[in-house]
Amino acid sequence: QVRLVESGGGSVQTGGSLRLSCTSNNPYSTTSMAWFRQVPGRNREGVAAIDMYVRTSYADPVNGRFTISRNIDKTTLYLEMHSLKPEDTARYYCAASPRESIREDPLAPDQYNYWGQGTQVTVSS
Repeated sequence: QVRLVESGGGSVQTGGSLRLSCTSNNPYSTTSMAWFRQVPGRNREGVAAIDMYVRTSYADPVNGRFTISRNIDKTTLYLEMHSLKPEDTARYYCAASPRESIREDPLAPDQYNYWGQGTQVTVSS
């Protein structure tokens, strides 16, 4: 059974930074991973993704401000967030797939099999 646990959320002011982490208990089943976010009443949206070959994808609203990475043994996924804006406020979820790469749309929620419970990020103006 795959378990993903997010941490690192919190409250910051506009322009601030946060680093989210997501730990996996089964790196062999979480080969491709991604971060998503969701606000109440809206669909979950992809933020950033990384595959086995360390190819990354970013959503346009966060490109240049957020960086996705993982540690060498692939047990922990990170999301470095800088220049945060109020519109970044959301619950952030870690997601994973056993596929080595997701070519079609790495930021589509239906490409991922496993999900964490999320961590809240609140950015105040």
